[in-house]
Amino acid sequence: MIQYIDQQLVVSKTINFANAEQIYQTGLKHIQQHKNFPLVVDLGQLEQGNTLSLAVLVQWLRQTPENKGLHFKNVSEKMLKIIQACHLQDDLKLI
Repeated sequence: MIQYIDQQLVVSKTINFANAEQIYQTGLKHIQQHKNFPLVVDLGQLEQGNTLSLAVLVQWLRQTPENKGLHFKNVSEKMLKIIQACHLQDDLKLI
């Protein structure tokens, strides 16, 4: 589930194969409507970080100006390890 709260995209629940496309499209609509970047994506309510979740985040990032328009906060330890294993720590701005 994606919500736009306090000028942040809040990702909650779980991203899985059944809902990944819907979550991607919903987040993309918010990103396309956003005017001032960077946009903060809060992952504090994401129940389970996995490679599919990371794929959605990277696809969102690619839709922003210069592929640098998102900052991610409240990244779980598991998601951080996946990001490092994929060598994406330099591409994703974690706050």
